Amino acid sequence: MVTITPVDINGHTFIATTVALPKTNLLTISNDKGYIMCGALDVALLNNRLKDRNIIAGRAVGVKTVEELLNAPLESITWEAEKLGITVGMTGKDALLKMI
Repeated sequence: MVTITPVDINGHTFIATTVALPKTNLLTISNDKGYIMCGALDVALLNNRLKDRNIIAGRAVGVKTVEELLNAPLESITWEAEKLGITVGMTGKDALLKMI
């Protein structure tokens, strides 16, 4: 099952997508500029093999819900996210606000 819901952060709308898989969930929260995602995100792949796409993204591990993803510290980020001032350890919510 796939669930898509709007998430409001300080008056800015993001889209949360949850994909229910056997024994796990894939979680993303995005806007038209970038996204944060659960541990399934391969930041090294985005930075190296897909570098030419300039993807703005961050990864949080150990999260099971959208709310946890918003409040968890980011474990890794892309180089493009770093250019926006997003840092490792920043909460998902704070990182998303840098993407507006």
